[in-house]
Amino acid sequence: MGIWFNHRSVGWGLAGLLLFGAPVWAQTKGCAPRALPFDAASPKWGHAPLSKFKQDTRYTLVSEDGRRVLQAQADGSASLYGTAFKPARPAGSWLRWSWKTDALVPRADNADRHREDAPLRVVVAFDGDASKLPFGERTQRKLAQTMTGRPPPFAALMYIWGSNEAPGTIIPSAHTSQIKMVVVQSGTDGLGEWHDVRRNLREDYRRAFGAAPGPVVAIAAMTDTDNTGEQATGRYAGFAFECPRA
Repeated sequence: MGIWFNHRSVGWGLAGLLLFGAPVWAQTKGCAPRALPFDAASPKWGHAPLSKFKQDTRYTLVSEDGRRVLQAQADGSASLYGTAFKPARPAGSWLRWSWKTDALVPRADNADRHREDAPLRVVVAFDGDASKLPFGERTQRKLAQTMTGRPPPFAALMYIWGSNEAPGTIIPSAHTSQIKMVVVQSGTDGLGEWHDVRRNLREDYRRAFGAAPGPVVAIAAMTDTDNTGEQATGRYAGFAFECPRA
């Protein structure tokens, strides 16, 4: 994973995704379930590079077991593949997806800023009141907006498959207070198998940031090995928003 708001920035990559969406976020009311197929006309999925100085992860759409799957192949690389929402989604939705990887990233450690890589990540970006951010982060946001033509998201939850951390662990980004990594799975147990994930976005955001979330403005898959220089392959499928269960 790269550094937030500089030329390696996940924030800048997500800002690029927002080009698919609306420049002003108008949150929808209530909760409406919605599947997010990769090949649908709306919402539109696409590749979002992090930097011209960084190798891109290769993303391709393939068929597996009768469904459309996003395959990510990283080789000392990092970039995102995602979609933005017009209008923004209510944060009260749950997000569901499936993912699979055959191997961990050797030497990766998401608590170490120099080894922040993972075979599987799902990034959820939220809107918010940027005027409440510290001066340094507001300055970085202005620079990002100048470079991309869009302001970066206010905050992001990054769901990851970790190496050693216990599932449920929240890892603060070493680069910004506005990214928190949530360990969904960890270690070698379950490698090579599909796993279904369902996350309560509002609850996860409150636990990570200690506040209520704004609307969801973008989601992305990300397989990255830019810090370790290793190789990794991840597969993603079945993204959908769901309403809270009774």
